[in-house]
Amino acid sequence: MSASPELMMIQFLEWVAARPRRREDVLEAWQSSCPRFPVWEDARADGLIRQYGGEAGEHRVELTERGRAMLGRG
Repeated sequence: MSASPELMMIQFLEWVAARPRRREDVLEAWQSSCPRFPVWEDARADGLIRQYGGEAGEHRVELTERGRAMLGRG
């Protein structure tokens, strides 16, 4: 990721940080058929979000320390 994050990434991270999110909700809300805007994949690859849980098939998504730092919350 470049030194200054793109607006879409900041919006995505703020959306994730706003309240607990299920993986399914994230994928539904942020799906993209355009290969130039894979914000979900980029955030995972850059270590800005992580998935946890898995009990009863429910995975949660949260910001990592790095993701919180990018938003100035860490």
